[in-house]
Amino acid sequence: MDLKGKTVLVTGSSRGIGAAIALAFAQKGANIALNSRHELTTEQMSVIKACGVDCIGIVGDVTQDAAAIITTVMTHFGQLDVLINNAGVTADKLLVRMSSTDFEQTLQTNLVGTFNMITQSLKPMFKQRAGCIINLASVVALTGNIGQANYAASKAGIIGLTKSVAREAALRQVRCNALAPGMIDTAMTMKLSDKVKAQIETEIPLKRFGQPQEVAQTAIFLAENDYMTGQTIAIDGGMTMY
Repeated sequence: MDLKGKTVLVTGSSRGIGAAIALAFAQKGANIALNSRHELTTEQMSVIKACGVDCIGIVGDVTQDAAAIITTVMTHFGQLDVLINNAGVTADKLLVRMSSTDFEQTLQTNLVGTFNMITQSLKPMFKQRAGCIINLASVVALTGNIGQANYAASKAGIIGLTKSVAREAALRQVRCNALAPGMIDTAMTMKLSDKVKAQIETEIPLKRFGQPQEVAQTAIFLAENDYMTGQTIAIDGGMTMY
């Protein structure tokens, strides 16, 4: 896929990995639809528009506003070529302290929200007989993690969803892949103490946290490669190589 002039929608794109992905696609010449549950800053939109592309911001929750988000994209751009499902939440607790609400709310945003966006996006993509969907999973979906049973389950569900969508959507030349980031330097990991970060780095073969731009580079690769579908790529500094 030549990304120049294409339309890319990135959910949860107000900061971190989502913001980096949106900027990377803009630098490739794609028009960008940013999405967040909260108001998007004019500064972020200005940075993207400075790439010489069109950019709109859409405030909406993927758990309940998916149809409206896609309608806004189609009304403004007339097409949707790439969907990046990045919106997600965490509610970390040990299992003995985790309520069913903690578990269900995380799955609702991360897994059901991804499902909602996919089903709404497939409608225009099927008509175009072309499209690319990239879902953000996590290495904890592959390894599990203490205190993250809800998050790991939601991300593992995304991997299974990705494979199923890839099989069905291939009939209309629509591809679906997943990214599984490891420890990435974002606001989420900044909450960790320096001592905890140092300990985690000793467990990463490359001995450092990844950068959001490194996840974005892989998203670009998946969008441009027309023969990849149903795959999950770990971007984790080697954490899951063993």
